[in-house]
Amino acid sequence: MNAAPASSSLRDERGGGETAGTLYALGAYVLWGVLPLYFVALAPAGSWEVVAWRVLLSLVFCALLLTVTRGWGRFVAVLRRPRLALLMGLAGALIYGNWQVFVLATQSDQVLEASLGYFINPITTVLLAVIVLRERLRVLQWIAIGVAAVAVVVIIVGYGDVPWYALLLTATFGAYGLVKKQVGGSVDATSGLALETLWLAPVAVVQLALVAASTGITLGTAGAWHTVLLLSAGVVTAIPLLLFAAGARRVSLTTIGLLQFAGPILQFIVGAAVLHEPMPPARWVGFGIVWIACVLLMADQVRHARRARIARGVAIDGGA
Repeated sequence: MNAAPASSSLRDERGGGETAGTLYALGAYVLWGVLPLYFVALAPAGSWEVVAWRVLLSLVFCALLLTVTRGWGRFVAVLRRPRLALLMGLAGALIYGNWQVFVLATQSDQVLEASLGYFINPITTVLLAVIVLRERLRVLQWIAIGVAAVAVVVIIVGYGDVPWYALLLTATFGAYGLVKKQVGGSVDATSGLALETLWLAPVAVVQLALVAASTGITLGTAGAWHTVLLLSAGVVTAIPLLLFAAGARRVSLTTIGLLQFAGPILQFIVGAAVLHEPMPPARWVGFGIVWIACVLLMADQVRHARRARIARGVAIDGGA
């Protein structure tokens, strides 16, 4: 008689975990979606100074988190594994490039193009899986890649310019995701970000020195509010990553795959409706084709996940 309540309790716990995971992941993508407004508000600080502070302050924030959560043992354990430490250095280099391009794009009135990069990113991830991991794609995945390629060509021809920001963003973040996949669960989120930013710290220091010698460092010179915003760069960087890590542990990859479009959708709204960036017809057509590719990819993910669930159910019934 106690079996039914126990089973019900277990379902409730799983449901609660999935609900919490969905909210964590969605929170991360929402924060990433409105991030352009934060970087725009950091003017007159340029992208080179902003990224340098972002690296150093993220490192400080992670060090505080490792201290509070007693996570230094995990961090040292990663350092003692040279392959992992080097992979995190490569991940750091890729995320540095991604951060630099993204801040430069947002401060150059190219938020819409940045959003295009993140719309394309899931398709880039699938393509990298084929090229690097030799994975086999399903038919809809191939179609989505082809449609996305057509969209880029349409934008280049119709808009008269190559969307470099979008292409660089999707390339760096796609490669970053690939490296993190190789690392897997061997490195927790806080230790990973701490090690990535530790590798980048010397670059950030040199970068700040160059900024100081040329245009001058703006920290502390543009008012109290600007100083607070700039000093928040570490928190602004780390919190979405930690939310994402918490969400990814609790929900399926299919759910993450569907939620990830919340970020570029919000970036698109910010660029078009808030910052009033131009959207000529050629750009609308290009974005429309990209959205078709995204819908195809999502449909494939949902269909594949449903088939996998059915297959597992048949296997369980057969075993019973």
